[in-house]
Amino acid sequence: MKLFESVPSPRPCHAPPDARETAARPPQPGGIRDVFTPAVDHRVLEVYARARDPHDALELRNLWLGRVEHELGGNALRPALAETWRASRPRRAVEPEEVLSSRATVRFVKELFNWFFRDDLYGELRDNARYILSSGSIDEERWGLPQSLKECIRYALDRDWYGYSDSRGRVPAREAIAAYENARIQGARYGTENVAITMGGTFAISTLADFVLHGGPRSPSPALCAIPNYPPLVETIARRHDVQLVPLVSQDGQTSLDPLIAALTPDTPMVMLQTVGNPTGAAVAEADLVRLIRAASPSTVIVLDECHEWLGDYEKRSADRAAPQVVRVSSLSKTWSAPGLKAGWFLADPAFIDEYYEYASSSFGGPPSFFYTTIEVLARLERWLITGVETPGPAEAKEFESGYDIDLARLRNAYRGYRAERLRRAEDLTVLRDAATVRLSEIPGRVLPPRFSINTAVELPGWDDSYRCFRDVLRETGVSVFPGILTFCLSGGVVRVTTARPWDELSAAFDRLRSHAAPGYGG
Repeated sequence: MKLFESVPSPRPCHAPPDARETAARPPQPGGIRDVFTPAVDHRVLEVYARARDPHDALELRNLWLGRVEHELGGNALRPALAETWRASRPRRAVEPEEVLSSRATVRFVKELFNWFFRDDLYGELRDNARYILSSGSIDEERWGLPQSLKECIRYALDRDWYGYSDSRGRVPAREAIAAYENARIQGARYGTENVAITMGGTFAISTLADFVLHGGPRSPSPALCAIPNYPPLVETIARRHDVQLVPLVSQDGQTSLDPLIAALTPDTPMVMLQTVGNPTGAAVAEADLVRLIRAASPSTVIVLDECHEWLGDYEKRSADRAAPQVVRVSSLSKTWSAPGLKAGWFLADPAFIDEYYEYASSSFGGPPSFFYTTIEVLARLERWLITGVETPGPAEAKEFESGYDIDLARLRNAYRGYRAERLRRAEDLTVLRDAATVRLSEIPGRVLPPRFSINTAVELPGWDDSYRCFRDVLRETGVSVFPGILTFCLSGGVVRVTTARPWDELSAAFDRLRSHAAPGYGG
């Protein structure tokens, strides 16, 4: 079998004219929220004040859910939880700083995150969910892995390429990643020695936390985790070291890092930052990121989760991202719509990668060798795409090993399909996101227009608790939204809507939301 011997036609367009027309309209001015702050509000403080043991994350979770059940009244599903809330009473005064520095906060949010998916959305409430806009993932059947990359998986299977490998990944795949990342960051000089292939972004950050925070002298300062953030990432760090949550303000699509820079100490062991926020879709200002990197101690490892950094025009990335103490994490889950493959990579200083090799070889052996061809090919094709290659020539064909038996005509056909599919997919998903922003602003809701990613944050009228909002909206409309509390949005009723869904589903869900958004509804 030869690589690209048979590549199916690119996927068709999935953004209909109605969605494009909607996306071209301006959002309702009164439905736009320019500023978002994930601060600690009175409802969070009340739960901590009532807990018998404010360090018990499960008690905090049960109190939060118990209050929701109590407030639902006749619509409650779990009377025992409601009674837990009614039997509680204020026991202490609590300040926001206590919440942000408590180990229990991270675990509480993660346990609430688990409850949402396991017990509510895909548990007792599954039959109520007609439209699920809370997944955080793309509809893979419509915008999944490009056909050229799917061909690489079939090719690897036919070649029986699933044996043991280097714990950092196969060299040609790492070479391709290094070249791709050098094309993304002007002034970067990555080589294979800077690259480790991993089993996806969450796994990568978990292993990095273990590698960095275990074994050496324990720092007296906490690790810093910017919020909003993804609970599994923060929890994996909090298991290894004390954590300080740092709320970051987003305004007009940009996230300021001033609070994170102010929180640095010479002993800070790790900083974990999503360069594009979830659920806001707001990007860190590159100048702020440079200030953060230069302000941090050389011993502070700065982990940048770049997985949401797509579907938008990012400003020029600074070469400071390639600084020795910076670790940059990417995965196939978002940009290439393949979360289930659990594949990705990170870039770091060669000395860091060398030490990580020993850790990886002792802890998990290595990443799945089955996906090396897919990763190598996507890195090469993506580099050609972002550097303006329209038709590959002999030089591009020579980038591949002779064992692939690359034929120039087949390579051109595969790249043509990849290029068409990637550009069309980005256009489709951007149209759907923009159209969703317009529709959400008309509910009426107060939507935070995202600059990147497939998620949109919106504050629906009548709620000051995002989990209560989820329960009410699901019951009354059959639409599932994602509570902001599950991304450490510790104030208000903001929820997340994932817009990478078929337009007929999105449009119908927005119709239902609008028909139920009467003044005072859900209050």
